[in-house]
Amino acid sequence: MQFFAGLKKVAATAVLAVAFAAPSAAEMLDVEKDELKFGFIKLTDMAPLAIAYEKGYFEDEGLFVTLEPQANWKVLLDRVITGELDGAHMLAGQPLAATIGFGTEAHIITPFSMDLNGNGITVSNEVWEMMKPHLPKDPDGKITHPIKAEYLKPVVEKFKAEGKPFNMGMVFPVSTHNYELRYWLASGDIHPGFYSKENISGQILADALLSVTPPPQMPATLEAGTIYGYCVGEPWNQQAVFKGIGVPVITDYEIWKNNPEKVFGITAEFAEKYPNTALALTKALIRAAKWLDENDNANRMEAVEILARSEYVGADAEVIANSMTGTFEYEKGDKRDVPDFNVFYRYFATYPYYSDAVWYLTQMRRWGQIPEAKTDGWYDEVARKVYRPDIYLKAAEMLVEEGHVEKADFPWDTDGYRAPQSAFIDGHTFDGRTPNAYLEQFPIGLKGKEIVTGNQVAGG
Repeated sequence: MQFFAGLKKVAATAVLAVAFAAPSAAEMLDVEKDELKFGFIKLTDMAPLAIAYEKGYFEDEGLFVTLEPQANWKVLLDRVITGELDGAHMLAGQPLAATIGFGTEAHIITPFSMDLNGNGITVSNEVWEMMKPHLPKDPDGKITHPIKAEYLKPVVEKFKAEGKPFNMGMVFPVSTHNYELRYWLASGDIHPGFYSKENISGQILADALLSVTPPPQMPATLEAGTIYGYCVGEPWNQQAVFKGIGVPVITDYEIWKNNPEKVFGITAEFAEKYPNTALALTKALIRAAKWLDENDNANRMEAVEILARSEYVGADAEVIANSMTGTFEYEKGDKRDVPDFNVFYRYFATYPYYSDAVWYLTQMRRWGQIPEAKTDGWYDEVARKVYRPDIYLKAAEMLVEEGHVEKADFPWDTDGYRAPQSAFIDGHTFDGRTPNAYLEQFPIGLKGKEIVTGNQVAGG
């Protein structure tokens, strides 16, 4: 991807010209580091980065950015930690897991939440044909959605009776996809397995065996029969439909309505060393998110054409458009309206809520990645250490003053916690202020003082 280094003088002159033309722009931040390299994985929800680059929002802030696709989530995180990347499109769980020392230990923060929703769960044609006869139908003859995991349970039991493991893919141990897939399975009485200090496979006591597959490889792995289903972001569910190798059965919007998905991650050290740069990049990303959602998604087809390029997602525009433009195709030919499948700006999508961080931490605890009980105060403390609405709101305030965004677009009076949410597939209510009480609601999963020892759950 073009680096813009050669254009730096020209761009800087243009920025100065704008500064003199518009009084608000005269307040441009004096960025400490102007040449930046950001990483991403080839998924449609990296869109705010692509748009900030293509629409010149980074340059408006005096930033000259290179965007670079990464091989997988681990490589991406490691390169942010070493400083090879200045920041990256990250799984929401990555900054949290790194900060508490699950896997690679490093203090990563996020000043910006990249989107809501955007994932789906797909099963192979074989599994779908086993599920389909038992699924309820609407009066018009269409299959009733959302499809609950209880309809997958007999299939998993049949595989188990035949001595065959029921393998499923997710993109990373601390990914939204892992937690959403586990949440859906457990809501249908299918145990997705525990982690322990000694065994980080995540398959202890599991009925369905979950393992890591990089997003672009999901369809091929499904087609090869290595896995029977997966949870991934777009366009890799719709790709299975287009290739005729699998059927998406549910979206994460149906598992948890308007769930937070990706974040933009930087090291705490970067934010401390380059505070104006952190503010500037946050400003550019907020503007990009607004562009993606404004005027009832009027810009989405242009976004699709950009994302389809090889330097970004590199999938067919038709496949990307299937979800990015407000629809989602389940079984081939069964395309339904899901206007909020991808949300980048509305519903305060870009605000880094502490309660979002707490939800991910509860799932880490539920499945044993946090092996021992923690107090409610601990969850709050970690959330505040990683999620940085202070940076976000400062950037938003500047954008309001500059006339780029409306004041009503931001939750100025929030304490960082959303109101209790109950739009989950199983009907449970999540209140980020009481994480331990939340965990007590689930029949499957660790709670209280329970720990996983060997292949058993002990304590309570």
